This record gives sequence, C-alpha cells and structure tokens, in this order.
Amino acid sequence: MKLLQKILLAACVFAAFVPVVHAEKFFGSSSVSLLYSDDYEIFGSQKESATVFTFENVTAHNWGDTFFFIDRYQVQGNSGNADSTYGEFAPRLSLSWLSGQDLGFGPVNDVYLATQYEFDGGVEANNYMYGLGLGWDIPGFQYFNTNAYYVENNTAFDTPDDWQLTVTWGVPFELGSAAFLFDGFIDYSSGVSGAQSAELYINPQFKLDLGHFTGEAGVLYAGIEYSYWRNKFGSPNIDTENAVSALVKFHF
Repeated sequence: MKLLQKILLAACVFAAFVPVVHAEKFFGSSSVSLLYSDDYEIFGSQKESATVFTFENVTAHNWGDTFFFIDRYQVQGNSGNADSTYGEFAPRLSLSWLSGQDLGFGPVNDVYLATQYEFDGGVEANNYMYGLGLGWDIPGFQYFNTNAYYVENNTAFDTPDDWQLTVTWGVPFELGSAAFLFDGFIDYSSGVSGAQSAELYINPQFKLDLGHFTGEAGVLYAGIEYSYWRNKFGSPNIDTENAVSALVKFHF
C-alpha cells in the first residue's frame, strides 16, 4: 500500500476513534433519501430510469468533521445496466485544533487536512484523495466548504491520477409560513490529457421542510435534485447529464 494511502487511512481511523476526553461534538445527523429520475445518462446518447436510495451521516467536532454516504442505484426498465452501490467517506482534521492556534482569516473560519475515500459504483472505484480544505463564514449560509484534493484513482477504466475541487453548501430560508433548504455540491475533476476528460458535476437539491408545519423542523423534506454532469465518469462519450429527480429525505 502506498505511503499516502496509509496516511489517509490513519486520518480516517483518527476521525472515527479520537479519544473522547479530547473530543467535543457540535453536531451529528443521519438521513435516508429516496430519489427517482428518467433522465440518467449512460454511454452514448441513451438515458435510463433509476431509483436511488441514499444513507448519509454528517458530524462536526472541535477536531474537525466527517461526511459519509452510500448510494444504492437501482435501474428501472430494460437498459441492460446492472444495479450498483457507491459510497464516500470524507473526514477532515482541523489544523487550528491540531496546532492550538486559530488559523482562520477573513471569511475563512478554519483550515483542514481534507481526505476522502471513494468505493465501488459503476466504475468500480477504489480512490484515495487528500488535500486541504477551507470552512467559510458567509452570511445566509448554514455552511460553505471548499476542498482541493490530489486523487489517486483506481477504477475499472484504469483512470490516471488527477486533481479535484469540491464545493459544498447549505442555505436555509423561509417564504411565508414555509421553510426551505437549498444545498448541494459541485465537483470539478481536472482529468488528464489524452486519458480522461475534465468533468464537472453540479448537484443541488431544493427541498421543502415538511416537518416545519408540524413542529418537527428539519426531519422530513420533499423536493427535487438536479444533476448536471459534463463528461460523466470522465468520458466524452456520454452526453452531458441534465437529470431532475423527485426527492424525499428523512433525518434521524
């Protein structure tokens, strides 16, 4: 195993098992989602229908934060593609906490050692990512994060290593008596000339907080997800995806 992979695994283990005496937990939430769309792009100019089941877990601590999700992608109809499972685990270590110094500056509230592990999916991923992250204080945003990674790609397509920039955000707001949440992520992968195209994946969700009407805010949401994916899986042979999915999400 490569040295940097060992460093990543060590960071993941640290994030999961940091001694309780040194850890202060600020936030933790798990959720399950159900999505459906008829517009997921596959190779060529074809589309397929699929149902996606997602489990997510997010935590925030004085030492950093973690994000984990796993998707179960179940094909509907007769496209001929197999069902697949894909997941990511992304722990970040606060360098302010590690150094004992406040490293925030301007709108940046902290600097992180950012790591991520991607596994399985349609490309049989086994990818290790590491880099730096920034947490931002932006008025109106519940959170806004940017991470820059070097990516050790290990996929069924023998994808060469590249770079990735990830942006995540969450904006809660109210209109009259209704509460909404606009959140999502953007991934940009640099690709490698002659081997893999640069890809851009923009994935926002717009959700109505149904629990807000019954005094259980932040528990049950319904809405839509939009997927814009140029050069999906790094392939120019897949048309740009423009998929709108119906979405229901339950937090616990």
